[in-house]
Amino acid sequence: MLCARVAQDKLAHDIVILDMNEIEHAPAAFFVIVTADSDAQVRAVTDAVAVACKGLGMGNARITGKTSGSWVILDFFDICVHVMLPEARDFYKLERLWGDAKAYTLTPAGAAKAITLSKRTV
Repeated sequence: MLCARVAQDKLAHDIVILDMNEIEHAPAAFFVIVTADSDAQVRAVTDAVAVACKGLGMGNARITGKTSGSWVILDFFDICVHVMLPEARDFYKLERLWGDAKAYTLTPAGAAKAITLSKRTV
């Protein structure tokens, strides 16, 4: 949840945490998917998450897409954080692809809250 809270602190929105532990052959235990409204915000969220996780001893993330700016993935092995512009998020619909996962969001106070993915989201 730390990654999601850090993204929330940087004003990312539409935060979804997918718990994929029960999905066979899932690429990670958790996906954190967030929307940022500009290339600059994508960079700010990406940098803040990387620094916070490194500070907790999670090591350096493998980062993909940082030069494009529309979709950046921080891969911490068990946790993958997807920071996406609205257009990329709408196009790729990761929530639909991994719709069997348990889904959570964050309250404004940063607490996890279970959700059911809506048809609009998926």
